[in-house]
Amino acid sequence: MNLKELSKHLGLSQTTVSRALNGFPEVKEATRLRVLAAAKKHNYSPNIRAKNLATGRAMATGHVIPLSSKHEMVNPIFGDFVAGAGEVYARSGYEMVLSIVNDRDEAAVYKDLRAKGTVDGLIVHGPKINDTRIDLLRQIGIPFVVHGRASGIASSYSWLDVNNRSAFSRATDFLLDLGHRRIALINGLEAMDFAYRRRDGYERSLQARDIKPDPELMRSDEMTEVYGYRSARDMMAHSNPPTAYLVSSIICAFGVRRAVEEAGMRIGRDISIITFDDELSYLKNGEDVPIFTAARSSVRDAGRQAGEMLLQLIENPEKMPINVLLEAELMVGTSTGPAPKSG
Repeated sequence: MNLKELSKHLGLSQTTVSRALNGFPEVKEATRLRVLAAAKKHNYSPNIRAKNLATGRAMATGHVIPLSSKHEMVNPIFGDFVAGAGEVYARSGYEMVLSIVNDRDEAAVYKDLRAKGTVDGLIVHGPKINDTRIDLLRQIGIPFVVHGRASGIASSYSWLDVNNRSAFSRATDFLLDLGHRRIALINGLEAMDFAYRRRDGYERSLQARDIKPDPELMRSDEMTEVYGYRSARDMMAHSNPPTAYLVSSIICAFGVRRAVEEAGMRIGRDISIITFDDELSYLKNGEDVPIFTAARSSVRDAGRQAGEMLLQLIENPEKMPINVLLEAELMVGTSTGPAPKSG
């Protein structure tokens, strides 16, 4: 049954039926209930294009993914985030538009999406320090939520982030309390805001114990298993190697573990590892007992919350910016232990 047939069956105009189905307030409650009951009885599914015309919305949200040789957002972490956001969109009748573009084309894509009315709002991924996209989107005038934050941006905007500074400060303190003093940081790309905050938390905790951060024990790059492996392998070859590693991704942590085991050492006894765990659906950090001691925060839940925030802003564009700061939970696993005694 289409809209015309449903309207004829009810003895109402197509406009009235459409407005009743879409929740317009000027439709009487009794009429709305009668229309909804008839639509359910006759298995009527509204035409999405017609619904879009009635509401003046695209009923779609956008995720623009920048790619470059040094940073690629399409990874398991992004997949879990989008899955969480997608659950929220689906419940509210929204579709999701993914645009994968070269970094240099990103601004043009945002402007084009706005001009064509392709999406009603956007989620911004991978914010950098002083990220220029935020002011651009404010000027364009499209609702948006940033997954993360951008240090150096003075204007207010909506964001959802994990407290990366606190998470890495607590993790460093945990290792220091175990007696470790040579603690390596295997970080993400430090132009990215999350990695900048993680390094800051790590350095602050070291300095609070009168330990000078050692540049020889710090790495920054794309967070892959091979990067974690090579970083740990190289640092273990130092004359004064680290006794513990603080790692920005569980994917990198698997590489660190490989390097440690190849060196004939045992994790949790000879070398300690703490990682950040996004609690990925298909890459679990153990079962009852975590493999790695980890600062844990669910990226899928973050996706759900960010999706809900974006829909709120779409429904009410004049709403004040929404800010959500999530705290990571430090989960103790089998990868940490007291610093080995020298000599």
